Amino acid sequence: MSYVDEVLEKIKKRDADQPEFIQAVTEVLDSLRPVIDKDEQKYRDLAILERITEPDRQIMFRVPWVDDNGKVQVNRGFRVQFNNAIGPYKGGLRLHPSVNLGIIKFLGFEQIFKNSLTTLPIGGGKGGSDFDPKGKSDNEIMKFCQSFMTELSKYIGADEDVPAGDIGTGAREIGFMFGQYKRIKGLYEGVLTGKGLTYGGSLARTEATGYGLLYLTEEMVKCHGDKMEGKVVAISGSGNVAIYACQKAQQLGAKVVTVSDSTGWIYDPEGIDVELLKEVKEVKRARLTEYASARKSAEYHEKKNGEHGVWQYKVDIALPCATQNELDLEDAKMLVANGVKYVAEGANMPTTLDATKYFLDNKVPFVGGKAANAGGVATSALEMSQNSERLSWSFEEVDSKLKNIMVGIYHNIDDAAKEYGMEGNYVAGANIAGFKKVVEAMIAQGVC
Repeated sequence: MSYVDEVLEKIKKRDADQPEFIQAVTEVLDSLRPVIDKDEQKYRDLAILERITEPDRQIMFRVPWVDDNGKVQVNRGFRVQFNNAIGPYKGGLRLHPSVNLGIIKFLGFEQIFKNSLTTLPIGGGKGGSDFDPKGKSDNEIMKFCQSFMTELSKYIGADEDVPAGDIGTGAREIGFMFGQYKRIKGLYEGVLTGKGLTYGGSLARTEATGYGLLYLTEEMVKCHGDKMEGKVVAISGSGNVAIYACQKAQQLGAKVVTVSDSTGWIYDPEGIDVELLKEVKEVKRARLTEYASARKSAEYHEKKNGEHGVWQYKVDIALPCATQNELDLEDAKMLVANGVKYVAEGANMPTTLDATKYFLDNKVPFVGGKAANAGGVATSALEMSQNSERLSWSFEEVDSKLKNIMVGIYHNIDDAAKEYGMEGNYVAGANIAGFKKVVEAMIAQGVC
């Protein structure tokens, strides 16, 4: 049995209750076979795959807080510190009812390679809680965040582990957490990223993941002898990533015709009105039905099982920006049948393994999330740099650095794929490029 298969078998047996983690590990290790096979005995002797797939530590804790009715609520908090071979642990905090250890491990594992691809000195980690911010008052969210940080503060620091935002964790939540950390530790340091501009945040951080996705997509399109101008784009989601991906796509001359949320989706053949979308989602925190009510050209469709949602339309580019495993094999088949030319992931692992394979088999240029959505963590690392230097860069400076990083990532993964005889397979290219840098650091630092 090959070393890769041996490790996969162990993980599937040991972590059988963690399907998302197994999916992420399978996708990465399968694409690393050409690298591992080249020097299998060396990797086996050093137990590289066992070490890189097992977190340095997994922290799980109780989060008690008091709601507005005076009743005590209890949630579960997580922080998985996966690998710090190239820098402090770095990764977001997800607040969502679906959060469990397996999902946090999958996200943390992906983060190792994503962070490596940015070329910045940051390791991989992830955290969060099964707390749901929806329907909660600001006071309840503050109480939860303070309790969550009271425990989390024992394990993080500016040179140790620097969390950031994620689904459910925006500027409000980061602010409450930062205030509690400062109160407990008595330190004013860059321990969190995604902070407000008045207390150490970075300009362009809000836009970074969506903008970065489009900078990489634009470079991919350009390198295929094509251009963004005039392209029709399907985007899923309507959170931070989707909104700013939509904004940048339209700045680049494309037309975005779809967005979605947990209850349904919008199809707007005249192009999504970004300012209206921001009003509905960022200001009112409302459902997309309000977008449809305010715009005559928009069609609202309620989400039903078995429907293809935003993926059923004839588009040139598909950008899944919502959540994991949202684009399945049937969706991929429909997109390919409708002539999709490019696919890039704005969310973490939003495309199932069989859908990814279908795109690759049909020669559709496809870039996975660990490369395509690295703009957020890249700008988080730029925020860390600004905090360390006690400086604040202009929007244009940060945006320029972000674009250079994302263009560099595209060429890095393209070159890695070509080096191992897999030209055009950007999934494998991203995994190989990210893996090689981390493993070189791991080997240099000995068995630790």
